Amino acid sequence: MSYSEFFKGKKVLVTGHTGFKGSWLSIWLHNMGAEVIGFSNGTLYPDSLFEITGLSNKITDIRGDVRDLDQLDKVFKEHQPEIVLHLAAQSLVRLSYNIPVETFGTNVMGTANILECIRKKPVKSSVIITSDKCYLNIEKQEGYKESDPFSTHDPYSASKGCAEMVAESYRYSFDQKIATTRAGNVVGGGDWAKDRLIPDAINALNKGDDIVIRNPVSTRPWQFVLEPIRGYLELAKRQYEGEDLNGGWNFGPERSSMVTVKEVIDLIIDKWGSGSLRVEGDTSNMAEAGLLFLDIDKADKQINWRPKLNINATVDYICEWYKNYQTEDPYELCLRQIKKYDEL
Repeated sequence: MSYSEFFKGKKVLVTGHTGFKGSWLSIWLHNMGAEVIGFSNGTLYPDSLFEITGLSNKITDIRGDVRDLDQLDKVFKEHQPEIVLHLAAQSLVRLSYNIPVETFGTNVMGTANILECIRKKPVKSSVIITSDKCYLNIEKQEGYKESDPFSTHDPYSASKGCAEMVAESYRYSFDQKIATTRAGNVVGGGDWAKDRLIPDAINALNKGDDIVIRNPVSTRPWQFVLEPIRGYLELAKRQYEGEDLNGGWNFGPERSSMVTVKEVIDLIIDKWGSGSLRVEGDTSNMAEAGLLFLDIDKADKQINWRPKLNINATVDYICEWYKNYQTEDPYELCLRQIKKYDEL
């Protein structure tokens, strides 16, 4: 059964639906005929994908805080979702140094609240999205497996490791079926978050400024936004159909797409047709990993998931979106990219 056939008519709760990944996920689900219930604190960036695609008029748009258990409980009672995809988070590493308590509150207690609602009002499928930053990063060349230890190196990474442990506790304590997912550096059109490479690069290109990078040789698991989302949808579908998919799942690129920050920017400049790069040393004293790579053998062997795109194709999607979103209907532009990707 295809995704479109499966998700049509399903009630799907997406937390963090106004964010970058949450908006792409909601667009894909809505286009497949799912009844999408979005729950988010409503913090939006200028030109946010959620706003410019008119998603608030296409899905059930609820504003609230995942730290508010009573409000979440009311949402579950009223809408009775069959599937829960939990993306709501404070998602920026560097920002977590400035707001550590809020980061832990949202990422840890917010996750605990979602799991408590699922425990009290069982759903048929639940997928909790954390991050590849949850792993204790010791610059492993072979990639991190789902069984590797969690990080305590910065508030964001620690909060995501804690969220994984909260999910594991609910699995064992209450016999809940919970999948958690760890994706790499997710990129694509509609991302305007501060201190993220692609938004900073596009903003610089649009202004005619140099693209400034801090760590040119840092290597990251770059992947187009629809790659991990396909993994989330696959887990949600299989779990709903009765498969035991408990535990953590890595969704990352092939090793050939593990390239440096400078190589990504060089690709963008080449495909954009203009631009220049400048390196400025980082004086913030905020730790950033030099190498982070995910082992995706589990997803490959157990749910037949592997990435479809290499880094060149990923940058093609990025440049196509940012070059056209102001002259085309952004919602239709997203649908075109989803269709093109889905047909690969």
